[in-house]
Amino acid sequence: MVGKDPWIKPLRGAAGARARVLFLPHAGGAASFYAPFARRFPDGYDVAAVQYPGRQERLGEPFVSTVEGLADRLVPSLRRWATEPVPLVLVGHSMGASVAFESVLRLGHDRLTAHCRLVVSGRTAPSVTREAQAFDSDQDLLDHLARLGGTDAAIFSSPDLMDLVLPAVRNDYRAVTRYRPVPDVVVETPVLCLTGDRDPQVTPEEAAAWKSHTTAGFRLEILPGGHFFLTDHPDTVVRLVAECADVGDR
Repeated sequence: MVGKDPWIKPLRGAAGARARVLFLPHAGGAASFYAPFARRFPDGYDVAAVQYPGRQERLGEPFVSTVEGLADRLVPSLRRWATEPVPLVLVGHSMGASVAFESVLRLGHDRLTAHCRLVVSGRTAPSVTREAQAFDSDQDLLDHLARLGGTDAAIFSSPDLMDLVLPAVRNDYRAVTRYRPVPDVVVETPVLCLTGDRDPQVTPEEAAAWKSHTTAGFRLEILPGGHFFLTDHPDTVVRLVAECADVGDR
């Protein structure tokens, strides 16, 4: 993946790529979270991550306040790869799974999903209704993040780092709370669903419900761990994503 598109942060290039993998971060997350995963892919995989506005090198840009808005803004960056005869794998964790799903829906409207695959991680299916979490204070939100894991521990002990991170977290959690997917919407794309067996945010049954949201193949993999199970099993996650990329084109 080349160029200076602010939405796409290259993590590992590959000449004549056999597949392109694009990670979409969780609420409050940034592209750099996926650098350790990118290093584990075999040769031939071009790996990048989405960089949402309002964090890291895009710190000065205004946030996008809805999941749908993030997908709307991201899709133009995806179209050039979706037209190539190379698998394009969107891998979204937590909020990123919803953004990836909405992005694939939009590509489907343009008939650009023939070579796409979707990996959803740590997220309930669109047909599953859960009561939105409410936080009475920033401290409640920080305590919630600490319980979930996946956030650098140094942030919790540094007021300056918290001041940088909290606005993005607040924005993204509001976006997740406002998100109202169509309960019976489907993509014409193979879906791999990853979930942790002790994730307080998603039960295995809620993850399995993703099966009803694709007209193509579906695979569910339950790994040991909580909401950020993927950080405990990076090699397994990379292997599963690579296998998803190699699913035959329809």
